[in-house]
Amino acid sequence: MKLKIAILAGDGIGPEIMEQGKAVLEAVASKFGHELTCQEALCGAHAIDVTGNPFPEETFRICESSDAVLFASVGDPRFDNDPTAKVRPEQGLLAMRKKLGLFANIRPVTTFDCLVHKSPLKDELVKGADFICIRELTGGMYFGEKKEGTDEAYDTNAYSRPEVERILKVAYEYARRRRKHLTVVDKANVLASSRLWRHVAQEMMGDYPDVTTDFMYVDNAAMRMIQEPRFFDVMVTENTFGDILTDEGSCITGSMGLLPSASTGTSTPVFEPIHGSWPQGKGLDIANPLAQILSVAMLYEYFDLNAEGALIREAVQASLDANVRTPEIQIAGGKHYGTRAVGQWIVDYIHQHV
Repeated sequence: MKLKIAILAGDGIGPEIMEQGKAVLEAVASKFGHELTCQEALCGAHAIDVTGNPFPEETFRICESSDAVLFASVGDPRFDNDPTAKVRPEQGLLAMRKKLGLFANIRPVTTFDCLVHKSPLKDELVKGADFICIRELTGGMYFGEKKEGTDEAYDTNAYSRPEVERILKVAYEYARRRRKHLTVVDKANVLASSRLWRHVAQEMMGDYPDVTTDFMYVDNAAMRMIQEPRFFDVMVTENTFGDILTDEGSCITGSMGLLPSASTGTSTPVFEPIHGSWPQGKGLDIANPLAQILSVAMLYEYFDLNAEGALIREAVQASLDANVRTPEIQIAGGKHYGTRAVGQWIVDYIHQHV
């Protein structure tokens, strides 16, 4: 298969983990005989420094003309600490989602048996947890009408029926491929927008009789994720709730450095780790590249190249079992491995195995 991939390394630790993600992308392509073309583009604070725009038009054109985008992270403390900044790196991420029509964010939450002790939850709660959070990505308060002032401010949480229908369709399709259980998360007892979500979901239930659908208020869902994470198979929710719940879900695994994600919609899909740019770790060769590498697995699987994705997942699992880990997940007294060393170990494994 011929694949054209846009590479957006971004800020902070982004270039370091992207180097390892790209190496795995290329190793798998070589192993399976795929023709790969990669083109790098600017985004985030780096793009602001060069062009003044966190998502330049040239970057958009490169993304739009590619088969997929492999993205790392954006964010810089120079902007975080300046409330008067008119342009911020994160605006580039929102612009990318909007311009590429990326309305569905898919975040798997999968635990690794050898790392359950790293979770803040008890082992018996975490072990075996395996679910997907599907977050609507281009509607709600993040994109609704706003007013900002020193005495009054508001954000509008607006949704339309077509927006809700299309994200629920994605969620139902994922549930059908998994354990056939969908949880719709809302706040229908308080919010009109949530009542629309629930109304539309109740209408669509009949089209998916093989899927068990239940409904849960967002506060209850946040509690249930901690008390009984194995309850969930696929959960779907609106933008703001999804932003919060997906970060909570990531903590179940014990490290945000372990979880990939995909954003899909009407144009080029984007694959990225769920963590941020972690500027404090920049240049120290300590950032965990596994979420970036697992994002590559999701990228291949998106194109139904499942053997390729499976080999990457096998390599990641093997690296963990061999204690080839970056410091935040290494066992006590274990050998130190940096970002580059972990990535190289996985690339070597891919070359040596079928």
